[in-house]
Amino acid sequence: QVQLVESGGGLVQTGGSLRLSCSASGLTFSGYAMGWFRQAPGKEREFVSAISWSGGSTVYADSVKGRFTISRGGAKNTVYLQMDNLKPEDTAVYYCAVARTRFGGTYSTSDKYNYWGQGTQVTVSS
Repeated sequence: QVQLVESGGGLVQTGGSLRLSCSASGLTFSGYAMGWFRQAPGKEREFVSAISWSGGSTVYADSVKGRFTISRGGAKNTVYLQMDNLKPEDTAVYYCAVARTRFGGTYSTSDKYNYWGQGTQVTVSS
């Protein structure tokens, strides 16, 4: 059974940092791009960042560029999201996802991903 588990969320003040982790099991995700999305209350899920299957290419939403950093673990079945200089508008449930296509591109739309985690809550207080 394929499973993605996010961790590392929590409550932080404006300007603080958090590091999210996403561990995958049940399938070897080597060769697949991985991404982070988020959903705030009353809003649609939106793209945050993605990393290529090799780890050599990354993509960021404009809203987080320069503040967030995505990376893959050594075993490639883990993806991280380092979030610095957090803002209240970053408050959301954060989801990690695995791309549908092996050795494909680094995607920023949710329809390109077919495995999703349960999400982890990030709350940034002002």
